[in-house]
Amino acid sequence: MADTKREIERKYEATERTGLPDLTRARGVSAAHDRGVAELDAVYYDTADLRLAADSLTLRRRTGGQDEGWHLKFPVSSGIRDEIRAPLADTLPESLAVLLRSRLRHEDVVPVVRLRSSRNVQHLLDASGALLAEVSVDTVHAERLPEGPDTSWTEIEVELADDADPAVLDAVEKRLEKAGIRPSSSPSKVARALEETTEQSEALPADDLPDEDTAGGRVLAYVREQIEAIVALDPAVRRDLPDAVHQMRVACRRLRSAFKTYRKVLDRTVTDPVGDELKWLAGELGLARDHEVLAERLRTRVDAIPRTLLLGPVRGRLRIWDAAQSGDARRKALAALDSARHLALLDTLDALLADPPLRKAATKDAAPVLTRAVLKDYDRLAGRVDRALALPPGRERDLAMHEARKAAKRTRYAADAARPTLGKPAKRFAKRIKAVQSLLGDHQDSVVAREALRDLAIQAHAAGETAFTWGLLHGQEEAAGAAREREFPQVWEKASAPKTRAALSH
Repeated sequence: MADTKREIERKYEATERTGLPDLTRARGVSAAHDRGVAELDAVYYDTADLRLAADSLTLRRRTGGQDEGWHLKFPVSSGIRDEIRAPLADTLPESLAVLLRSRLRHEDVVPVVRLRSSRNVQHLLDASGALLAEVSVDTVHAERLPEGPDTSWTEIEVELADDADPAVLDAVEKRLEKAGIRPSSSPSKVARALEETTEQSEALPADDLPDEDTAGGRVLAYVREQIEAIVALDPAVRRDLPDAVHQMRVACRRLRSAFKTYRKVLDRTVTDPVGDELKWLAGELGLARDHEVLAERLRTRVDAIPRTLLLGPVRGRLRIWDAAQSGDARRKALAALDSARHLALLDTLDALLADPPLRKAATKDAAPVLTRAVLKDYDRLAGRVDRALALPPGRERDLAMHEARKAAKRTRYAADAARPTLGKPAKRFAKRIKAVQSLLGDHQDSVVAREALRDLAIQAHAAGETAFTWGLLHGQEEAAGAAREREFPQVWEKASAPKTRAALSH
């Protein structure tokens, strides 16, 4: 069974002659206890082309010390990583292998570096004796595997204790700086080992890709950003991290929208089939995200009802419904990520970047090409809005407003992709469209909530419970949807064609 630890640490340059200053003089530190020397032996794994290192991921099998076993580290931010641990075994545990699936694909990991470290440990304690941080002076010998060069160095590592105030790291760093000890230029031991043991080779020829200021260069940069997000978010979804499903789904949608919006730049005969696969993946992920949003909306509604109107086991039934629906949605999302179809999609996206299907417009100046594409999406949105506003309230208008919402989302994504080229005008344009999208999104959420409340009312009635509260909630959602419909013309007016076009054109 794997477990996760948030690792917050800082590394510093040192030599064999570097001594630690008196760290009890650091603010908040009352005592420093020597914990002796530990001998650590770690083998780091990666693909032959070092895919994990390229994404700042670390995979190792370590013996010795308090935490021997397999460790997989994901970067969170500078100096912060999530370390996922699994028991010591001869082969990579499956619990870690699945988290690397989007990067490894069909490749195996192999040993690339062996690090043997002599770690002299010191614990920093506060006045109550609680652990603040662990300071270690590591003498490291690195060997490139299977039979590459080796290198050695000494470094100081300061790791924050669980639940300790991060300010202690700043206080310790001040003492180290006064002693002439400076931060390390390498983010990790394995990064330094790879850098210092990599043999120089002939430079590879530059990729035959369009200049970054052309339409092709700008669109491909955006496409690459979304593809990298999909790959990076795969393990986050598996770990059930907050908002991971939503962010991965958004990356799929942004990429699919870019293929459609910038069809003058990228050949749709190539990108349309890829877009279909992105739609499938977003749909499989969407069940989990849609249920998450819906469940939170219903819980908020229930919490706001006066107790005198909360009749029957409403909260209990909502919890049972939530557990059943969310469990099914998560299983479906994980099944999609584990499928051969998902891996094939990732391979296809890599191939698209390696050999992009560029059209003639890709060589042109980016600004006019991207502006025309965004405005074309806007005109499409305007047509859908006109249709929705012309319909009377009811199911047909609900469907038309949902279609307008999807068009607004695509238009906003198009403007976001154009922001590096068009700057503030694209930002202002996107802000106006986002207001439209948000209102239409809230309206659609009310439609979906009404359907769920009707089902819950039917279940309650079948179980012999009163359906009064569910009917009350249904009425509230009807009122919310009607309010959004009344607001819609005014919100759209603020994003009217002259203003919006002017925002993008100047």
